[in-house]
Amino acid sequence: MLLLLLLTASLLTVPDPAGDARGDGGYILPRQPAVTEDALDLRSFSAAPQTVATQATGMRFTVSFGQIGNPWNAPSGFSAGVTDIFIKTGPGGQTALADTGLRARSGGWHYHLRVTGYGSTLERTDDAGEQTERLTAPTVQIEGTGLVIDAAVPAGSYAYWVTSSVYSPLSAGGVLKPTGSTGPGSLQTGRADAPTPVDVLAPAGDTRAFTDGTLAPVGDTRDRASLILAVLGGLALLATVAATVAIWRRR
Repeated sequence: MLLLLLLTASLLTVPDPAGDARGDGGYILPRQPAVTEDALDLRSFSAAPQTVATQATGMRFTVSFGQIGNPWNAPSGFSAGVTDIFIKTGPGGQTALADTGLRARSGGWHYHLRVTGYGSTLERTDDAGEQTERLTAPTVQIEGTGLVIDAAVPAGSYAYWVTSSVYSPLSAGGVLKPTGSTGPGSLQTGRADAPTPVDVLAPAGDTRAFTDGTLAPVGDTRDRASLILAVLGGLALLATVAATVAIWRRR
């Protein structure tokens, strides 16, 4: 029962506004192959522990889009975009959100999933954000207009950064970088330093990812280290008060 309560408490679902998969509003998507805005448009993100016989075995993430697109005819059934999920599991971590051109507005990530129709990866970094290691690749399946991703991330309540970029087999990491080029296969922008994602998981009106290059986390964004210290401080204070009262009563 206790495990069930803990697993239920760690369920997270975050909606994302529709119709905003054009970066700062000025991104022009490739025409060859044609990529629809809906296929890149984040609609919601959810995170919950995987369970087998009531035992937590990892985390399951579901990323929903306006539609599932497959312009590159990948066997997986999807190939329009690249989905990046950055996960904060504790203090510290890496602040640069990989090669997206974005940085964490607060905190840093410890796990990074990159999902494409031609293969997905999972890596982990240390608390200092200096060394990373490759872990077992996540499994991905299509469910409706979403991707269900099972990853070897310890079950828990975490903070997340989620981005959606355009996929290209001709680019490093499979991510199509923005450019000023007007070619049919280009992701066109008017800025030389434009972030790679065309959509990010953020509340309506939060456009800072495309103005100052920072993205706020969603989910459990509490500083657990500070919380633990506060709890220990409170316990120490209670112990002091109790000892003082005990001495006063003896007198």
